[in-house]
Amino acid sequence: MIRPCRLLLSALLALLATASVHAGEVTIYRCTDAKGQLALRDTPCRAGEKQEARTMVRPTDPPPRAIPAPAPAAKESYGPAPRYVVVTPPQPLYECITPDGERYTSDTSEGHVRWEESWMFGYPALPRRGGGGGVSATMDARSGNVSGSVRIGDSNHFRRPVLVPAIPYGQYLYDECNRLPQAEVCGRLRDERHELNRRWNIAQPSERADIDRETRGIDARLANDCGES
Repeated sequence: MIRPCRLLLSALLALLATASVHAGEVTIYRCTDAKGQLALRDTPCRAGEKQEARTMVRPTDPPPRAIPAPAPAAKESYGPAPRYVVVTPPQPLYECITPDGERYTSDTSEGHVRWEESWMFGYPALPRRGGGGGVSATMDARSGNVSGSVRIGDSNHFRRPVLVPAIPYGQYLYDECNRLPQAEVCGRLRDERHELNRRWNIAQPSERADIDRETRGIDARLANDCGES
């Protein structure tokens, strides 16, 4: 009899677990028939059965668990946006010297170009002398003139002196230039800006636009290369 009671109790507990979830009390009936069989039910016993009633609290489901809201994603902090500064290296300035000793400034190291003929370096260009006839000549290396005579055939009676121009052989040469120190460059630029301001005061209205353009270029170069505003 103990084992059936345990089974009935387990069934009752399962019944209570699946019952309605409304709050309140519930009455459990313990019924014993004439043969001694025990039954548990939630309704009164049948006629002829021994009945025992017990009042119990109706089980209820726990309140639903609150689902926590997801935590907001942490914002990544990158700090202030980086600043990129482009630094232009100072533009070089060169001082050049002409063969006559005149000095001037140039933005390149080549300076002014000039043509020099070969006779200035002591290299004469002589016409070719033929066998039975042709031209023979000599040259004055200082003047570049070629003097000689023309011979036709084998006879010497047709020989006469002529003046033959020198053949224009030469080469292009550049003035010698040397790079100035940066401090000297800034000084030259200040002098040039001062000269432009002086010219502007006495220039015609039509010339002042060109002077203003040159002055803006000097100011930009002084700001970048010399740190002057």
